[in-house]
Amino acid sequence: MLKILIPTLMLVPTIWLTPAKWLWPTSLAHSFLIALTSLFLFQNLSEVNWSLLSPLMAVDQISTPLLVLTCWLLPLMILASQNHTAKEPISRQRTYILLLLSLQFFLMLAFSATELVMFFIMFEATLIPTLIIITRWGNQAERLNAGTYLLFYTLAGSLPLLIALLSLQKSLGTTSLLTLPYSNLNPQAQYLDMLWWAACLLAFLVKMPMYGVHLWLPKAHVEAPVAGSMVLAAVLLKLGGYGMMRTMVMLEPLTKELSYPFIILALWGIIMTGSICLRQTDLKSLIAYSSVSHMGLVAGGILTQTPWGFSGALILMIAHGLTSSALFCLANTNYERTHSRTMILARGLQLILPLMATWWFLSSLANLALPPLPNLMGELTIITALFNWSWWTLTLTGSGVLITAAYTLYMFLMTQRGPLPHHVTVLEPSHTREHLLIALHLIPLLMLILKPELIWGWTS
Repeated sequence: MLKILIPTLMLVPTIWLTPAKWLWPTSLAHSFLIALTSLFLFQNLSEVNWSLLSPLMAVDQISTPLLVLTCWLLPLMILASQNHTAKEPISRQRTYILLLLSLQFFLMLAFSATELVMFFIMFEATLIPTLIIITRWGNQAERLNAGTYLLFYTLAGSLPLLIALLSLQKSLGTTSLLTLPYSNLNPQAQYLDMLWWAACLLAFLVKMPMYGVHLWLPKAHVEAPVAGSMVLAAVLLKLGGYGMMRTMVMLEPLTKELSYPFIILALWGIIMTGSICLRQTDLKSLIAYSSVSHMGLVAGGILTQTPWGFSGALILMIAHGLTSSALFCLANTNYERTHSRTMILARGLQLILPLMATWWFLSSLANLALPPLPNLMGELTIITALFNWSWWTLTLTGSGVLITAAYTLYMFLMTQRGPLPHHVTVLEPSHTREHLLIALHLIPLLMLILKPELIWGWTS
C-alpha cells in the first residue's frame, strides 16, 4: 500500500513547488503514474481474502477494485478541471489540486483500513475536502445551501454509527475487520439488536444515498464543479456500499422484519427517482437522480446478504462509477460551451460536435445497462439475487430497468438530436483533452467486458 500512499503524499510538494506553467501537466503525469502503479493491486487477489497485510491496512477482493477506481479518478479530475480553473490565480489552482489529492488520500485509507474506527475517521474526513470544493468552486449562489445539506445529512447519519462502534470497542476490545466476523456479538435484548443493526447501517444508507435520505445528493451534484461531481458520483457514493458490505459480515443475519422495509424502500426509490428523471430539465440534476436510482439497486443487492447480491453490488458500483463520472464530464463540456444546464437550450449538438455525440451515445448505453457491459452484469446479478429472495421484487426492478432506459434515451435525444437552436450557431470545437478524458472513462469500462473477474469480489 505504501507504494501508492507515499507517491500520493509526494504530490503535495510537487503541486506547491512546480512553476506555474508546468503545474497542470506535472500533477497530471504524477497522478497518472500513481493510477498505473495501483493496477498492481490486482495481482494480489489471494484465495485467502486479505493480502498486503500491515497493522492498520490490508486489501481484499472487495476493496481492490474500489482502490484502483479511486486512483484512476484523480488524473481524470485534473484533466477535467483544467479549463474550469484556468482564470483563477495560480495559488487557488494549487489549492484546488491539493484538495482533490487530499480526497484521494482519505479515500484510499478508508478503503484499505482494517480497523472500523479508522475507516469511520477516514469516512468522515472525506467530507471536508468535498465541502470546500463544493462551497468554494461551485457554480451558483445555492452552493452554500448544498454544502449545508451535505454536511448535516452525513453528520446526522454517522453519529449513531460512531456510538455503535464505540460500544463495540468497549464490549469486545477490538474493532478489527480481521477478527470481528469470528467474534460473538449478541446484545441480549432483541430490540437492542435491532437498534444496533440500524445504527450501524444508517450512516452508509445516507451516504449511498437511499431514497428518503437522498435530498443532499442532487443539490451537491448540481452545485459542485466538475471534479466535485465526478468524485461524488464515482467514489464517495461507493463508500456507503463498501461500508455496508463490511459491517453486514459482522452483524447478526437480518430478520425479515428488519430487511423488508429497507429493501422495499431501496427498490421503490429506483422507480421514484427514475420518474423524477423523466421530468428533469436540468442535465446535471438528471444524472444525479440516476445515481440515486442505481445506488438503490446496489443497496437492495447488499441487503439480501447473498454472495450473488454482494458480487452484483460490487460490479455495479465500479461500472456506475466510471459511467456516471463520464456523463458528468460530458455535461460539463456542454456547460462550458453553452453556459446553461437546461437541456432544451442546447439541442441538436450532434450536428456541430459529431465525435462528442459518439461519446454521449456510448455513455448513455452504458448508463441504461446494454449487454455486454459490466453495468448489465451487475444489474442482472442483483436482480437474480433479489428474485430468489422474493419474487415480488421482479415487478419493482423490472419497471425500474424500463424507466432507466426511458430517461437515458430522453437525455440523449434532448441533448444531441433535434433541430439546432438559432443561438447555438457558434460554439468552440471539442478539444483533444476532452476526448482523452472521456476515452479514459469508457476504455476501462469496455475492457472489463473481457475480464470481469477483476471486479467480481469474493465469488471469483
